[in-house]
Amino acid sequence: MCGIVGIVDAGGVSFPLYYALYALQHRGQESAGISTFEGTTLYTHKAQGLVAEVFNSQTLQDLQGNAGIGHVRYPTTGSKVPENVQPFNFRYRGLDLAIAHNGNLVNTAELREEYEHRGQIFCTTTDTEIIGNIIADALRTSKSMEDAVLLCMRRLRGSYATVALLNNTVYAFRDPLGIKPLCIGKLDNGYIVASESVAIDALDGTFVRDVRPGELIRIDESGLTSTQIATANRKAYCIFEYVYFARADSVMDGTLVYDVRRRIGQKLYDANPVEADTACPVPDSGIAYAAGYAEQSGIPFIEGLMKNRYMGRTFIMPTQQQRERAVRIKLNTVRGNLKDKRVVLIDDSVVRGTTSRRIVNMIRDAGAEEIHLRVGSPPIIAPCYLGVDMPTRTELIASGKEVEAVRESVGATSLTYISLEDLVEAIGCGEQNLCTGCLTGCYPVEINGEKSCHCVVDYVAGTHQSDLSTFKAGKERT
Repeated sequence: MCGIVGIVDAGGVSFPLYYALYALQHRGQESAGISTFEGTTLYTHKAQGLVAEVFNSQTLQDLQGNAGIGHVRYPTTGSKVPENVQPFNFRYRGLDLAIAHNGNLVNTAELREEYEHRGQIFCTTTDTEIIGNIIADALRTSKSMEDAVLLCMRRLRGSYATVALLNNTVYAFRDPLGIKPLCIGKLDNGYIVASESVAIDALDGTFVRDVRPGELIRIDESGLTSTQIATANRKAYCIFEYVYFARADSVMDGTLVYDVRRRIGQKLYDANPVEADTACPVPDSGIAYAAGYAEQSGIPFIEGLMKNRYMGRTFIMPTQQQRERAVRIKLNTVRGNLKDKRVVLIDDSVVRGTTSRRIVNMIRDAGAEEIHLRVGSPPIIAPCYLGVDMPTRTELIASGKEVEAVRESVGATSLTYISLEDLVEAIGCGEQNLCTGCLTGCYPVEINGEKSCHCVVDYVAGTHQSDLSTFKAGKERT
């Protein structure tokens, strides 16, 4: 769940990249980095910390050029150490390559072993360096970046949305199943590719469309072109992007995330109505769910929890101890809205259960008579190998437990999860086009020891030159 962005703009890119990363900060809080290119020089500034901590006016002014990429990191593969901060830079035969990646490969170990056997020395522990080495190695013999990405896609197994800066040209590509999001926007003097449309909005740009699964986008001073590198017999959009990761105001693969979450809230009430005095969200991700629940049920939407806006997301903090300590600082109860009330508490998901338990206890301590927990995702029963930090079944409270056992563990009066069928219907693109591995234990790519769905990927030739006239402001989104 990292955030990536690439921009080519005649007015310079360092400040636009900074603002775009700010809009994507929810996708990663461990580190941030920007690489730009000007003349014959690749400039990079990156460090651990939030975007506002890593960059200032002077560092941004030093990042010269009209082409660049940026990254905010949430660690999955690779430990939390400074050398893993992206973008990564490669130089060979007079070419400068910078690369940043969102996703997680499941064949990192075997690819790394292969390249180390050939004498390659790795400086980091991330799968992004693997991608960079494959592309750099391919560019030594291939005629184009298109050929290099084709070879790369053939070798990689897992999820990846990637941006690369090759001298003054930005490239972006998405895995053939489209597991991780990536979209295109038009700026006044150029183009942007980013993990979410909110980064385009932050620059007052115009959303164009999503990068198609298996597509390679090329942006330079002359405009934007695309090449369809691979096609698959299905999509596998990450279902957790709709449930939790993405900002509610993002448009992902043609769907406004807020609308999905509001529909989920409506379905939560329809599936198991309950008499209550207030529909209370767990902020911020539960707000859209609670709005839909209140709309469908007629139960008033009243906030019983206030969020400290200076706290980050506890789910993506690196240790359980940090997550637990953060809850009390992050959330405070509004006692007057909870005392003697029957509360429907609405949250996006229950992963480990520790945060839910603490929140339920806080609301009970504030005087609530009943606490009916409603959850906007089905029980999470299996680990994610494709970009979410929940690696073992033993960490997942719903793995191997019935709903009643989970209810007792978190201390709620009642507990209802949305069904997978209702969740898929709320998203609106069909279960066959979603990755539901964490909910079903069946994954869209082959993973040792796990069940996998049957996916066929074909690699295709031929370049589609995008019609730039359709990218002008005012045109309908495609």
